[in-house]
Amino acid sequence: MLRDSHVNSNGSYLIRTLYFDDPDDSCLWENLSGTDPRSKIRLRYYNSDSDRIFLERKTKVRGMCLKHSCELSRGECEQILSGRIPTINDSMSLIKKELLLEITLRCLYPKVIVTYKRIPYVYSGGHVRITFDSNLSSSNDINMFLSGEYIKRPVLPTGQSIMEAKWDEVLPLHIKDSLRIEELKWTAFSKYYMCRKYHL
Repeated sequence: MLRDSHVNSNGSYLIRTLYFDDPDDSCLWENLSGTDPRSKIRLRYYNSDSDRIFLERKTKVRGMCLKHSCELSRGECEQILSGRIPTINDSMSLIKKELLLEITLRCLYPKVIVTYKRIPYVYSGGHVRITFDSNLSSSNDINMFLSGEYIKRPVLPTGQSIMEAKWDEVLPLHIKDSLRIEELKWTAFSKYYMCRKYHL
């Protein structure tokens, strides 16, 4: 497998994500109870480039993930961080309208910043991605999300990583075989929950 084309010179990229929840912490409790389906709204940017920001909805249905995403301007992101939702207009894409409306109707607001380093491998057959995430940390310093200059709390033990395998149709046999490591278990892992539980 090859490294993803977006990696830096070290073969990885940095991900900064700001997760939203409602006043009742519904996303957190749905995660704990295994509610199906469930979804989360988040803001994300890569490699400290806060001039290119994405608003995303990640949905989990029967253990499988689906992601919808649109790009936001820095000004729109700053509006959301200040508690004001950008005015929905006809020039916006349908998914952007949907996500902004969802934030409004569900009374969502920023809860926690999740930061980690990702090493991604890709394989064109079946659109396969294998990723290794490390240096997972959390922060409640919401106002500093775009600057990246916030205090972080480590979440994973030193040297531990999270491996994720993602594919569209079929996982090629030679990749599937290479993942059959002794004692390897298929399990759910929520970075949002792991980072929130340290601040509850």
